[in-house]
Amino acid sequence: MSTTTVAAPSINYYKIAQQMEPGEVRVFRDAQWSDYERLHDQLPPDSHLVQVSFSEGVLQLMSTSTLHETYAQFINGMMRLLSLRLRIDIRFFGTATIKKSRKQKGLEPDACFYVQTVPQLGKRLKLDFEVDPPPDVALEVDIYHGSISKMPIYAALEIPEVWRYDGKTLTIHLLHDGQYQQTDSSAALPMLTAEKLTRFLDLVKEESEFKAMLDFEDWLNSLK
Repeated sequence: MSTTTVAAPSINYYKIAQQMEPGEVRVFRDAQWSDYERLHDQLPPDSHLVQVSFSEGVLQLMSTSTLHETYAQFINGMMRLLSLRLRIDIRFFGTATIKKSRKQKGLEPDACFYVQTVPQLGKRLKLDFEVDPPPDVALEVDIYHGSISKMPIYAALEIPEVWRYDGKTLTIHLLHDGQYQQTDSSAALPMLTAEKLTRFLDLVKEESEFKAMLDFEDWLNSLK
């Protein structure tokens, strides 16, 4: 992983995004909101190879890696299995771009989903985060530790709960009075604790994704 920080006048962000190596992070100071929106217009729809965030003139590009995607997809798969086994209606919106132009802040979580606010969404499949409620939970896989902190961006976007995984430990953060506080259990899905989620992620490394998911399924069945 490598991180580069530069000033940002007259930069072709799209060209840079195309040339980035897996796990590379590039941070640009003095960028404009228009740069951020233009880059999103240029990137292919549903492209997950490069994640883009913006806050207070700082634009960050992060190229994902297979390790990063393994963790993100595993956690997303756990939540889909939980939804089915425990009959909890969860709406999944993947790495959707969440942005608010009036705050000039935006990012792409590694996964996001709705639990408590599902009834507000109805049957809609396409959301406008300028007016729609934010996801109840967002996932941030940060195994590179060279990126700018995205937590203030999540707070500004008023996302109630953020799960952060650093490659060793998953932590749960709940939003209170504009600041995140670390807690032991999820507010959206109280049966889940940071300790339990970390344990199943450890199994991915110690055993395999398949074995870890089977163990998670067995644990879900024990809750019935």
